[in-house]
Amino acid sequence: MLNLLVAKMPIASWTEKIVDWMTANWAGFFDAIQHGGQGTMDLANAMLGAVPPLMMIVIMTIFAVLVSHKKWGFPLFVFLGLLLVWNQGLWADLVQTTTLVILSSLLAIVIGIPLGIWMAKSDNVAKVLQPLLDFMQTMPGFVYLIPAVAFFGIGAVPGVFASLIFSLPPTVRFTNLGIRQVPVEMEEAADSFGSTPKQKLFKVELPLAKSTIMAGVNQTIMLALSMVVLASMVGAPGLGQGILSAVQHAAVGAGFVNGIALVILAITIDRFTQRLNVDAVEAQQQKSKWRKWVGWLTALVLAGSMVGGLFAQQAAAKKSVSLVYVQWDSEIASTNVLAQAFKEKGYQVKMTPLDNAVMWQTVANGQADGSVSAWLPNTHQAQYKKYHKNLDMLGANMRGAKVGLVVPDYMNVDSIADLQSQADKTITGIEPGAGVMAAADKALKAYPNLSDWKLQGSSTGSMAVALDKAIKSHDDIVVTGWSPHWMWKKYQLKYLADPKNTMGQAETINTMARKGLKADKPEVYRALDNFHWQKGDMESVMLDIQNGMSPEKAAQKWVDAHPKQVNAWFEK
Repeated sequence: MLNLLVAKMPIASWTEKIVDWMTANWAGFFDAIQHGGQGTMDLANAMLGAVPPLMMIVIMTIFAVLVSHKKWGFPLFVFLGLLLVWNQGLWADLVQTTTLVILSSLLAIVIGIPLGIWMAKSDNVAKVLQPLLDFMQTMPGFVYLIPAVAFFGIGAVPGVFASLIFSLPPTVRFTNLGIRQVPVEMEEAADSFGSTPKQKLFKVELPLAKSTIMAGVNQTIMLALSMVVLASMVGAPGLGQGILSAVQHAAVGAGFVNGIALVILAITIDRFTQRLNVDAVEAQQQKSKWRKWVGWLTALVLAGSMVGGLFAQQAAAKKSVSLVYVQWDSEIASTNVLAQAFKEKGYQVKMTPLDNAVMWQTVANGQADGSVSAWLPNTHQAQYKKYHKNLDMLGANMRGAKVGLVVPDYMNVDSIADLQSQADKTITGIEPGAGVMAAADKALKAYPNLSDWKLQGSSTGSMAVALDKAIKSHDDIVVTGWSPHWMWKKYQLKYLADPKNTMGQAETINTMARKGLKADKPEVYRALDNFHWQKGDMESVMLDIQNGMSPEKAAQKWVDAHPKQVNAWFEK
């Protein structure tokens, strides 16, 4: 007993063993769900995306008019809000987010309402499910992403899985509550007329509990929307990726625009679901022949546009390539340049930003064709050891990369060993999982003069903002830096010497491809293998992006200026 109180229970290792066992033994089951779910998402995205944006905006406005019953505030909001999203170039992201939310919400409703009915009919079931629902709703959403990636890889499916678990409880709880609140007199009346349990459920209990159940459905949809940004961390497409990228790069404007688009979507869905939750008397008052015919005609136009646009998209299908990368400025530049080169050769390119560990896992699992974002031998050393046997390493696409502790050149310090009390004894870092952060932590332990220093984790963008602010104020600052990076072209900086070699030696940025790519897509494999450029090239693209140019335009600018080099990547 004393050992149990003193010793740490290995809950983490138990959990990992369970997940590993499920991943190994249920691989076929998870693969079936992953392929089926991804196919469903792709089809839904293709159908919604096939409708011209302006047509969809008009159709949604008509639906808003039909459900608003002579109130014009909501239709006006839908029209202007969706028009703003389209104007900001976020329509495709909005469509992808909508399908993610709708699918996860539908699954939660299909599972949640029967569970809620079961809870209402059995106190024993309620006693078992209640703590499980508490657990599902209070566990941080980040935690669900870990098994989701292990089971389903990256993409929309793990996002739906995590959203489903997090958003399911309200539908279950409100269904249980609604049925339990049905007046006893109504129950007794149904029994006195000889109703069967099925008749009583569908004719009495569910109709009377409808308002409460719909309130739960509304909460489920809102919780699914709240998971959009988290789901983007495992490759789920949509507005969440734009928000996550803005957070990582401290891009206030881009974050605000993507956030506004998400707010518009949330309010639109919320108001539509609220309009469905009306009592029978009000619904009868709202009925009219013209509303009915306009509604059916609009739905028919929408369905026809989806099907027709889908066939047109299939006819215009292109060769495809999927690339994954880390959300670092250097890798955004290189991946976008390569993507623009592929597009000029007629390819449809899918780019997915991921955490570095997930990026390696994705290529090793064959869910992406490749990546040009592998920093070796130091930064991604752990990932290389774990995954390199399951993918093809194609060698360095850039040499002379480096990581280290960086300071402005006006600071009177040249070595890590010289640091004393500068910068409030704080190293400003980036994302906690980055290799440079692990190296910086190693430096703190290796140098006695840094024993009372701390490493402050943040994001790449936050680090850049802090550096810019310190330089403008001529303040001391020590950051985790690397090259290539646009900051070397914008500021006068220097690496601190590292006598104990804690930050590692010079690195190369490498290309990796999935197993079988050479046989499946030889031209893609050849281009990845041939892809090489110089540090100055990358930094020029990075600086254009930092100065306000979109990654696509900055990449296209470089591609247009180097046609011979780009063509050489595709030559045999």
